[in-house]
Amino acid sequence: MKWILSDIALGRNIQTIRMQKNMTQTDVVAKLQLMGSMMSRSTLANIETGRRNIKVNDLRLLKHIFDVSYEEFFRE
Repeated sequence: MKWILSDIALGRNIQTIRMQKNMTQTDVVAKLQLMGSMMSRSTLANIETGRRNIKVNDLRLLKHIFDVSYEEFFRE
């Protein structure tokens, strides 16, 4: 299992995108779980606050859910 390690504020960017899409953490996690992810709402919260890294597969699923390019996640 691969994890993304980065000095970019990836979690903050995920949170910003989620809020721009008018989605709650619960909304996002429900969609992720329907797509096969085991992520919990608390895990997403920890990712958004930078306390936890995200799995590559979960980032791929978020890209699909949010309908954005990967560049959106890695903006500085």
